Amino acid sequence: MAPSFDWWAKGGHKGTPVVVKMENPNWSMVELESPSEEDFLIGGDSAPSGRVRDKGRNKNAKQLTWVLLLKAHKAAGCLTSIAGAAFTLASAVRRRVASGRTDADADEAETGESRSGREKENPTVKSRIYACIKAFLWLSILLLGFEVAAYFKGWHFGALELQYLLAAPLGVKGAFNSLYSRWVLIRVEYLAPPLQFLANVCIVLFLIQSIDRLVLCLGCFWIKFKKIKPVPKESGAAVDPESGENGFFPMVLVQIPMCNEKEVYQQSIAAVCNLDWPKSSLLIQVLDDSDDPTTQSLIKEEVQKWQQEGANILYRHRVIRDGYKAGNLKSAMNCSYVKEYEFVAIFDADFQPTPDFLKRTVPHFKDNEELGLVQARWSFVNKDENLLTRLQNVNLSFHFEVEQQVNGIFINFFGFNGTAGVWRIKALEDAGGWLERTTVEDMDIAVRAHLRGWKFVFLNDVECQCELPESYEAYRKQQHRWHSGPMQLFRLCLLDIIRSKISVWKKFNMIFLFFLLRKLILPFYSFTLFCIILPMTMFVPEAELPAWVVCYIPATMSFLNILPAPKSFPFIVPYLLFENTMSVTKFNAMISGLFQLGSAYEWVVTKKSGRSSEGDLVALIDKEPKHQRGVSVPDLEEMKEEIQKQEKLASRKKKHNRIYVKELSLAFLLLTASARSLLSAQGIHFYFLLFQGISFLLVGLDLIGEQVE
Repeated sequence: MAPSFDWWAKGGHKGTPVVVKMENPNWSMVELESPSEEDFLIGGDSAPSGRVRDKGRNKNAKQLTWVLLLKAHKAAGCLTSIAGAAFTLASAVRRRVASGRTDADADEAETGESRSGREKENPTVKSRIYACIKAFLWLSILLLGFEVAAYFKGWHFGALELQYLLAAPLGVKGAFNSLYSRWVLIRVEYLAPPLQFLANVCIVLFLIQSIDRLVLCLGCFWIKFKKIKPVPKESGAAVDPESGENGFFPMVLVQIPMCNEKEVYQQSIAAVCNLDWPKSSLLIQVLDDSDDPTTQSLIKEEVQKWQQEGANILYRHRVIRDGYKAGNLKSAMNCSYVKEYEFVAIFDADFQPTPDFLKRTVPHFKDNEELGLVQARWSFVNKDENLLTRLQNVNLSFHFEVEQQVNGIFINFFGFNGTAGVWRIKALEDAGGWLERTTVEDMDIAVRAHLRGWKFVFLNDVECQCELPESYEAYRKQQHRWHSGPMQLFRLCLLDIIRSKISVWKKFNMIFLFFLLRKLILPFYSFTLFCIILPMTMFVPEAELPAWVVCYIPATMSFLNILPAPKSFPFIVPYLLFENTMSVTKFNAMISGLFQLGSAYEWVVTKKSGRSSEGDLVALIDKEPKHQRGVSVPDLEEMKEEIQKQEKLASRKKKHNRIYVKELSLAFLLLTASARSLLSAQGIHFYFLLFQGISFLLVGLDLIGEQVE
């Protein structure tokens, strides 16, 4: 007899109704009732025991059926969304390949803008790494076909078989078998030993760098546990003549260097003009190196507007634009009126200090004549814009929270970040001033000041908002400059470090830890170990990499790196893969800087998007109305209209997503190696190579950052 569904229509049940809404709009809404008390009765006076038991069993079975149907519907919805995402990804890949734009095209377009004639990169030099990667790729494809053929012929060598081949290599019958046996002998005798040696060297470097990172994390934990933080000494009796407040108000010069950054100039100038500091003790220099006449006029008009509002602000434009940012700052410091000022605060064009920035940084200099620099940390207005900005936030959060803070607390030295910092002008002059000899002028001046005995303070609780690069092209250019410059500087200042009068421990820290370990060894082993040696060991299995090197230690280091940004824990795996993917750019930059190749002098201004909203500017107005009395909502509307006009004028220079050939070649190399690892049933190695290859593929097709339609 068919079961009755009369109980579904009865209204006497007292169960709680549950409404389940399907994600897919094609599915209807279904109302379920939870079991009532009668459903759980085993016996009773009003009904026989067996009848109640059967009734409850029927209800539970039907409810389970509905739950399973709902799960199936949800799974179908997930599959539909995955299919849609896959279709979107495939469309993007097709468009990228059809456009045919590569990173080589982008470099040619930027050559005239970013490099002078003597600094143009030699195409032969530039293609060396790419040629090596291509050679490895074609060799791996050839070997994969070779290994697959041998696998299906049943050639699976163990230790005894290899000994037999070593004893009698010519005793194997058949042309293919003879050829394959010779290949095995060559890799056992000639390829495996040097490859294993190189792998062991990289493993040792990897362990040393991991220990260094662990020590930094322990230092950060100790600072948190003991609540250690730099505290300024008590202020004297100085009084602000405008507000009547007691405090320390020395003469401060504020510099805003910029170059063709029309997206962000208004917000940075507005933020600096709203600094809470006596006007008589503050001078703002807008150092405009723009070569675009439209941008120059817009910045000049913005400065004139603030001058009319009473701000003590000047506009400077160099006729001869030598030395990039260092040359710009050096030219500004040569002005005669700079002698009247004791400190200089520097903010890049996309940085927006809070009104109390100077009040929280400058007091640390009081009664501390050895202090040369106070550095604030960065915060990011667009850290959640896309996957690329989220991963950058992880890296920079670790840099500031751990590296800068620990070095500042324990040894009073760290690399100046180039912005969001206050220098004692006497320290700058004592160190020799700004020099244009490298592309990391900020690190250069910090090293020279440290060698002269000046101390630095890092304030982790003072933040300055800025913007992260949203496109992979901009991020790649930035990382190239950040990793080639330190190697240029290391070549230039090594002898100065050795001859300096600082302690042996400080010399060791600067040479080995600051330069060699964190600037040279890190990109070297990341690229060599995970992008070259690991895939090669799949084709030369006699050389091995342990699973703990491939999986466990990298996962642990990624976990430590992501601790300062706990909200980014869901991205720990993409972060690990992306860091290895970026190693090709960092390794290329490191080699260029170390051996003074053409691209070592490459300087491209990081592209900005102007992500700071009008609401941020309104908040500034509300906080400090006395410094911005004439600014109102119409001014913000005018700002929007100007930006729209600028976008129309720049329409001829549209952004494009590009294909990055080195990353794509490495992607196919790693994917080929992952296919080879299947023959050896190496689980961890296979998954690492597979996902790392996919990561390189996504980056090579420029699918990780800003997508331009």
